Amino acid sequence: MQYGSRKQKDAYTAIHELGVFEDLAHYNPALCRTLPIGIDVADSDLDIIMEANDLRAFEEEVQSHYSNERDFSIKRTTIRGKDSVKANFFYGGFEFELFGQAEPVDKQYAYIHMKIEYELLQRQPALEDKVKSLKKRGIKTEPAFCQLLNIKGDPYEALIAYGKKKGIIPLKDVGSDRAG
Repeated sequence: MQYGSRKQKDAYTAIHELGVFEDLAHYNPALCRTLPIGIDVADSDLDIIMEANDLRAFEEEVQSHYSNERDFSIKRTTIRGKDSVKANFFYGGFEFELFGQAEPVDKQYAYIHMKIEYELLQRQPALEDKVKSLKKRGIKTEPAFCQLLNIKGDPYEALIAYGKKKGIIPLKDVGSDRAG
């Protein structure tokens, strides 16, 4: 991202000024979703996912580092049967979402979806503008891909099944009990 679009460069700067990857390095942070793969729109946030096996400690650490940032909020939630912590705030012109779950980063849905979406964009470059157009109309990323590719069902599960079917992700990488 340091050498990408203007927005990617600005995001890179904001992330490094904030120090998230340094402050929370032991949670294996990874930037996911739309900005790294170039399908972001004006209000796209920076999603940083992490492996947090002790959610209480993760929550406390995130609060200690970022609770003074603009519009900071943090909550516990359950996503696809997995307890999770989500923190949101603004810094450097970007909305950040820090997400922790007791799941390795490369097994979380956000990471897997991004991997599938990136490969689909490589295989079908015309999807980029179509996905962005749907996103500008308020459709989330996974439903946008599913709509454009005529994939039926829960878009979050169906996109993964499609990725498996098309050989984008190995069958062993994701089970139906994965979260994020």
